[in-house]
Amino acid sequence: MNGGSGRRRLPSRGSAGRDRAAHRSAASNVRFRRSRGVLPPDRFTTRGRLAWLNSATSRIGTTLDLERTAQELAEFTVPRFADGAAVDILESVLRGDEGSRWTEPGIPPMRAAALCAIDEMSSLEPTPVGETFLHSELAHETLLHRYCLRQGKPVLLSRMRSDDFDRVAPTASAAAKMRAAGVHSYLAVPLIARGLLLGSADFVRGPGTPPFSSTDLALAEQLASKAAVFIDNARLYGREREHVVSLQRSLLPRVNPATPGLLVHSEYAPSAARHGVGGDWYDVMALPGGRTALMVGDVMGHGLPAAATMGRLRTVARTLMTLDTSPERILARLDLATRDLEDEQVATCLCAVYDPADSTYTLASAGHLPPLLLDGRGGAEFVPVPTGAPLGAGVIPYDPLRLHVPDGAHLVMYTDGLVKSREEDVDTQLDRLRSAALSLPPGVLEKGGLVEHAPAAAARFDEAVLLVNTSASLPAGDLRVWELPKDGRAASVARGLVTEQLGAWGLSELADVSELVVSELVGNALRYGNGPGELRLLRGERLVVEVSDRGPDLPQIQHADLSDEGGRGLQLINMMCRRWGSCRTVTGKVVWAEQNMPS
Repeated sequence: MNGGSGRRRLPSRGSAGRDRAAHRSAASNVRFRRSRGVLPPDRFTTRGRLAWLNSATSRIGTTLDLERTAQELAEFTVPRFADGAAVDILESVLRGDEGSRWTEPGIPPMRAAALCAIDEMSSLEPTPVGETFLHSELAHETLLHRYCLRQGKPVLLSRMRSDDFDRVAPTASAAAKMRAAGVHSYLAVPLIARGLLLGSADFVRGPGTPPFSSTDLALAEQLASKAAVFIDNARLYGREREHVVSLQRSLLPRVNPATPGLLVHSEYAPSAARHGVGGDWYDVMALPGGRTALMVGDVMGHGLPAAATMGRLRTVARTLMTLDTSPERILARLDLATRDLEDEQVATCLCAVYDPADSTYTLASAGHLPPLLLDGRGGAEFVPVPTGAPLGAGVIPYDPLRLHVPDGAHLVMYTDGLVKSREEDVDTQLDRLRSAALSLPPGVLEKGGLVEHAPAAAARFDEAVLLVNTSASLPAGDLRVWELPKDGRAASVARGLVTEQLGAWGLSELADVSELVVSELVGNALRYGNGPGELRLLRGERLVVEVSDRGPDLPQIQHADLSDEGGRGLQLINMMCRRWGSCRTVTGKVVWAEQNMPS
């Protein structure tokens, strides 16, 4: 190519900060670190050039990180091929989109991806790595924009004349600094892979080195072709990873429900490592009577298959939670469901149910790491939950553990990405996790600070899920629990308790419906459930009435004919309440009904 090309990188252009990658600071530190020193004697021989080009395959593209690949390209060319090199990538490519030639007027949206130069070129004004070029009034379109980005052609200025600096540099200041540094030769090539324009690479030579030749141009085009494939591979991998992360996040809860007596902080931290995204999940679900179901799990494997399996297991788990409040039975049924999946995958899972009435957790584990309990008084211990087999292994039953916690205690549930290490054993990492949790300032743990301070935080290569559950006293009197008599007086006693409590709460307008509801629930417990157990009344976002019994059968709405004397109680509850339901407990079942609070 005979024209020039705009050396966009080594000359400065305006910069707008936009942080992109963890490699940015490291790349910035090496941009001007090379000194010419003693160069190989075969630097400009045909044999030496070919050997150098062949070595590019093992030196460039060592990772699937796009910015790192661009930096490897720049460092590979200095000082063997050029005294200074810069790599710029189109913004659309950095977003994961397909590249294309720039057809709009002005400077295209590009980002400085990599820089490297010998010490003698340190006076130039490169755009800092990671920053985007501004459309400045002082900047103008360069030869690089005109030829590399618009036409996909290289630019070679073997011997630069005075006016060439203004055509190469985007600003007068950058052109002046190129002249002062003794730059005398310029070369720019487009980065094209699979027919797509990804960006450009440009090179300069200064005093003591011969000008670029047509042979150098051919060599640079070959190198750019190889490097562009590596950059495009990184782009495709980044796009695929973003899809997996998006799928993963969409399968997790968007918001946590109201959890009476419990403050829940949830966090999902995807891994930046290759194949690090997969099947970690968590769930928080409101259960009858103010109880809260908590679950964390980890599907073995990574990528889309693991994420899809995770979504299926979470859906099944939520369904099971609505039918049962016993974590050990939920895991047993979840194991059966896992074995029915075509993927033949296994997963670990920790399930807990918190009851604010007595501040207790009931926990069960399917091969999962133990939760960490911080008592709020400076102590921290891992809860010895009996560890069952992973889900899908087919080894059941699971054993539960009942745990009473004081107000202000934190129960930390997590997946192994928080502690996983290739160098240390899991016991050592767990001890470090406990120390990290204890060392956090007050209030930081409840906001997810443990993810950053966990043992694997600095070099985490797997995704992680964190649930921090902090027990807190319910507002005075919001939850009332009574033991009902087992004889025929139970319905009358229940009505009186409900009416009196609603009056004390200032909710007398709900008394009529609540009396009907509690009468029906107690009546069913007397008839089908071997007598009522507890009556619960919860005032929260809604009013919840709950009656427990020892009967095994869950109630269902019956079709009642006009001549039938019974069978309409649940129909009335269904019409007069916002919703109702039932679920099994260790000793029987609970039946509950929920009403909207007065406006």
